[in-house]
Amino acid sequence: MSVRFATNDEVAHWDDFILSQNGGNIFASPVYASIKMYGGYTPRYIIVGKTAVTVLEKRTLLGRWWYLPKGPLVRNTEELVSLIDALKPFAHSRGVFMMKIESELPATEAPGLVAAGYQKVKPVIPNASTITLDISADIETLLTSLPQKGRHAIRRAERDGVTIRSVAVTRDTAKTMFGLLSDTASGQFGLRPYSYYQQYWTLFAEAGLGQLFFAEFEGRVVAGAFSVAYGQKSTYKDGASVRDRTVYGASHLLQWHVIKWAKEHGSLLHDFCGSPPAADLANTKHALYGVGRFKQSFSKHAVDYIGCYDVIIRPTAYRLWRKIGERVAHKLFFMTRRDYYY
Repeated sequence: MSVRFATNDEVAHWDDFILSQNGGNIFASPVYASIKMYGGYTPRYIIVGKTAVTVLEKRTLLGRWWYLPKGPLVRNTEELVSLIDALKPFAHSRGVFMMKIESELPATEAPGLVAAGYQKVKPVIPNASTITLDISADIETLLTSLPQKGRHAIRRAERDGVTIRSVAVTRDTAKTMFGLLSDTASGQFGLRPYSYYQQYWTLFAEAGLGQLFFAEFEGRVVAGAFSVAYGQKSTYKDGASVRDRTVYGASHLLQWHVIKWAKEHGSLLHDFCGSPPAADLANTKHALYGVGRFKQSFSKHAVDYIGCYDVIIRPTAYRLWRKIGERVAHKLFFMTRRDYYY
């Protein structure tokens, strides 16, 4: 398989390449790559055979390492290993000591990666497991097919006077959304700085791929959501609500409007982007139990992906990276930027 950097013309049409491969993925899009530049990554666009591969590069004292967000976009382990085998010498010649891959192959494909010598590591994008919903049916059929809890919450919120607005991403709306996220995250999970989310929402909205939504009750914003529609798949990227639940079902009605927006923009599958693994959905002690319970009120279809793996290219540098380099990089990056290294 030939390996080369994409030409300027190919980069200009990168969305077309990505969407033509196994349905595409928003995290392999050039908009996502441009957002990650704010985190110190350098986008690299590479053609391996006939496959477009989005790569994010970081430099360290040990050399460079490459991250393939939700990539490579392949259909099975055999394709993945073949592509990576072709890419490794190319990466090695450019001082890369490891590649971090996170393809959305099903978890059942994982044994083939272990056999290839790949090292299982913590996911970068927090949806190694998720809930998805087929939204290809007409809107009325889709509503009646939802689980009873979801339908009830949507209808009650409508009856109680909750309203939903699609809003432009501005300084004020981004601040409001981040405030909701901060309220939701408090004591439960960490957040990146406001600037990261503001850039994320702004750039996807400006590209015509993302939309911010607010749920309001009695003149107050009580929930918010940001979703992305890319090709035939939509992704529920961020969602949050006030802690003092003054009205039942606001987040459900909000999500229903997100789904309707996604259908209008050509989506056939809606990804709720993150849940406990299928085996832990009923585990009340799991950190994402509440998240999973909410998403299951729309769909019972749980998906486990293979997760994230490191592909070792320069063994000595990789051993040093895992022993001390990675830990130091995380610490220094957080100290200087108040953000997560990955």
